[in-house]
Amino acid sequence: MAFLTAPVRVRVPASSANLGPGFDSLGLALTLYDDVTARVTDGGVRVTVRGEGAEDLPTDGSHLIVATMNSAFDRIGGRPAGIELFCDNHIPHARGLGSSSAAVVAGILLARALVEEGAALLDDFAVMRLAAEIEGHPDNVAPTLLGGFTIAWTTRPARGHGGTRAVRLEALEGLRPVIFVPSQLGFTAAARAALPPTVPHADAAFNAARTALLVHGLTQDPRLLFDATEDRLHQDYRAPAMPETAKLLATLREEGIAAVVSGSGPTVLALVADDEHLLAEAENLCPEGWWSRSLDVASEGARILSVEHAEGDPVAAGLPG
Repeated sequence: MAFLTAPVRVRVPASSANLGPGFDSLGLALTLYDDVTARVTDGGVRVTVRGEGAEDLPTDGSHLIVATMNSAFDRIGGRPAGIELFCDNHIPHARGLGSSSAAVVAGILLARALVEEGAALLDDFAVMRLAAEIEGHPDNVAPTLLGGFTIAWTTRPARGHGGTRAVRLEALEGLRPVIFVPSQLGFTAAARAALPPTVPHADAAFNAARTALLVHGLTQDPRLLFDATEDRLHQDYRAPAMPETAKLLATLREEGIAAVVSGSGPTVLALVADDEHLLAEAENLCPEGWWSRSLDVASEGARILSVEHAEGDPVAAGLPG
């Protein structure tokens, strides 16, 4: 394979999965981004992290983006001698905002972009399938890749087209997601371990109706969002491990605000549409020790960005000098 010599930069959005009833299927891309720049080197791995995770993330080949890049290189046909990576992170880690999906998507797109004719060797469908395979579920990788409001599902292999699929829908204009982020960390594996192996048929039927209603509410009628964000499949089971999250969720919903646990938590997401009073009320309910931010739905998913003067100026390329 032939590799590019110039650095490549990718911007990946945060995401919120489940959105209440749409467990492992619905996702929303958010206007909070990580920017990652990579280039091929003559040998070794060098990782620099600024922002979220700067004190904690590994700086060798075990870094999730580097490991994902190598998986993608393997799918394409071969690894380069070395990789240099610079991460400018703004997505909170282990908070239910899709930071690991953003890293996985960034790694795959960077690897593809660093290979000449990489897009022909690893098409968009293959990117989605590999991202979901590495992440373990598609609900965050779909909005991270596609932007907007997404529905993801998995099909049986047939004629070479099995695996993860997703569609992107246009969310309501003026929809304002508000995130409430605690200092407490949350971990997807532990949150999944809290779920029972089976649920009552009535609860499954309840969520099926709410999920269908939520699709209509998010795309057509914001008046439905409060009822549509009710859930019986996962949030109550996870509540004992995240009491402050459960308390804030109850407080917001008591005020008529369509609030849900973001992903596996502990972040809470409120969906507010065209209502400045309700938006202000939601932000005022942020507990002490948490922070909140009003965002927009990210209309675009992950994108490769141009890097000017990349070969001659590593700082301009987003890499350390």
